[in-house]
Amino acid sequence: MQTEKVEETAVSRYAWVILIIVFLASVAAPLSQNKVPPLMPILMQSFNIGLSQAGLLMSVFSITGFLLALPAGIILQKLGSRTSGVIAVSSLVLGAGLGALSGSMGLLLTSRVIEGVGMGLIAVVGPAVLALWFPPEKQGMPMGIWATWVPVGSIIMMITAPQLGLTAGWQSVWWLSAGFALVALLLYALLMRTPPSATDHERETTPLPLRQVLADRNIWLLGLTFCLFNVVFMPLVTYYPTFLVEVRGYSLTDASLIVSISTALVLISAPLAGWLSDKIGSRKLLFTMPFLAIAAIMMLPFKVVGWQIIVLMAVQGLIVGAVPTATFAAVPEIMGKPQLAGLGMAVIMMGQNLGMFAAPIIFGMLVESIGWVSAGYWLVPVALIGFAIGRLVKVR
Repeated sequence: MQTEKVEETAVSRYAWVILIIVFLASVAAPLSQNKVPPLMPILMQSFNIGLSQAGLLMSVFSITGFLLALPAGIILQKLGSRTSGVIAVSSLVLGAGLGALSGSMGLLLTSRVIEGVGMGLIAVVGPAVLALWFPPEKQGMPMGIWATWVPVGSIIMMITAPQLGLTAGWQSVWWLSAGFALVALLLYALLMRTPPSATDHERETTPLPLRQVLADRNIWLLGLTFCLFNVVFMPLVTYYPTFLVEVRGYSLTDASLIVSISTALVLISAPLAGWLSDKIGSRKLLFTMPFLAIAAIMMLPFKVVGWQIIVLMAVQGLIVGAVPTATFAAVPEIMGKPQLAGLGMAVIMMGQNLGMFAAPIIFGMLVESIGWVSAGYWLVPVALIGFAIGRLVKVR
C-alpha cells in the first residue's frame, strides 16, 4: 500500500513537469504565428506587398493547421505523444529559421507553411499529453493553464517584436522565435515521459472511431461557431496594429502594446470563464452570449480615438476569453466518451484554422476596397450568425 502511494505521488509531481514542458512547446507555436501583425508595416515595405498579400502570411499558417487537424489525431495515435511533439516543435524551429533567411515572398510563405505544421500538431498533442498524465477529475486546472498558450505567445511577440524589428531588422524576430522553439524542443525531447497507463489508453482509442465523430451534428456546429469567432476576432489581431500606425499615427511599439492589452486580459477572462461555466452549469451560455457583445464592439474599433481605444481593447479582452474556454470545455461533454475528445478537438481546430485562414485575406481585401470603418461593419453580422449557430449546439 505504501509503495503504491509513493509511486502515485511521484507520477503526480512529474505531471506538473510535463505540464511545463508541454506549455513551453505550445507557446512556441503562437510565438511563431504572431510574428507578422506587429511587423506588418515593415514586411510590406521590405517585400513591396499590399495589405491583403501581407495578410496571406497569417492565412497560409492557418490553412496548414486546418488541413492537418484530423490527420494530426491519426499521427498522434500512430507515433505517440513524444515523437509527435518532437516533430511539431522541430517544424517550428525549421520554419522560423527558413523564414529568417527568406529573400522573397514565396520563400517566406513556404516557411509559414512549415511553421503551420508545428502549430497544427501541437494543438492536438498538447491536451492529449495532459489527459494521459492527469486523471479526469484533476484535469481542470492543468487544462486551464494550458489554454493560455495562445495569449501568452501573442503577448510576448506583441511586446518584443516591434522594438527588435526596428533596431535589428525583421529577421531578428524570426531568429528569436526559432531560438525559443529550439529550447522548447530540447526540453521536450529530454524530459518527456510516458506514464505507465498510456499504452493501455492508446490501445483503447485505436482504431479511430471517425464515423462517430463525423456523425455528431453538435461537434460540427460547435466547430462552425468557433470558426465564426475567429473570422470576427482575427482581423483585429492581424491588422489593428497596422491601422493604429497608418491611420492613428502611433509608433509601431505603442500600437503593439495597445493591442496586447486585449490579449493580456484574456489571461484573466479565460480561466474566469471556465470557473463560471462550472459554477452556473452551462457551457453554451459562455460561448454564445459573448457574440452579442462582440457584435456591438465591432462597430467601434476603427472609429474610436485616444483613450477610447485603450478602453475598447480592455473590454474586448474581458469578453472574448470566454468563447475559447467554454468551447474547449464543451468538447468532451458533446463527444461523451473520453477517447473521442481528441477527435472532437480536431474538429474544433479545423473550425479555428478555417476562420483564421479566411479572415485576414477577406478583411484585407475589404479594407483596400471600402476602407477600415466599412470593413469593420461587415464583422457585425458574422458575430450575430455565430451567436445563432451556437444556440443550436446541444450541450449544457
